[in-house]
Amino acid sequence: MEKENQNNQIHHYDESNTSVVNLTINGNLKQLKVQPWVSLLDAIRDHSNLTGTKKGCDHGQCGACTVLCDGKRILSCLSLAVMKDGSEITTIEGVATDGNLHPLQTAFIEHDAFQCGYCTPGQICSAIGMLQEGKAHTREEVKEQMSGNLCRCGANTNIIDAIMEVKEKTL
Repeated sequence: MEKENQNNQIHHYDESNTSVVNLTINGNLKQLKVQPWVSLLDAIRDHSNLTGTKKGCDHGQCGACTVLCDGKRILSCLSLAVMKDGSEITTIEGVATDGNLHPLQTAFIEHDAFQCGYCTPGQICSAIGMLQEGKAHTREEVKEQMSGNLCRCGANTNIIDAIMEVKEKTL
């Protein structure tokens, strides 16, 4: 198999150097054939054509790639796809149910909790995971628990407002 990179160089991949990874992504079972070094992020974006999950720093420092894996929030750029074989993955495309936005998606819109929107998928997935963990009880605790998700536009206050609204409604 050949793959052309950004500099128009051709890389040859040995098909025997791939693994089949079974992932349930947003409720759909996917069998992906990936090289052992492919991150979960790249498997989601490049092998499943779900581009809502963003690649920010690709070093686990910004949180843009946050998804839910077996109900827990993870940085998908730091996980190899082969390590998550058999896992259930929820991306931003999978948080709405029956055509209805997730309450956090609605709250983000109502609180104008995004400007460029690049970090929004990771922010929402992280907030869903945080609320499911039940660790954050106060505004300060929510801010601390969300500190791994960076917004460079400065919508942090509105993001926390949106999360707090949903948190208060679900108590």
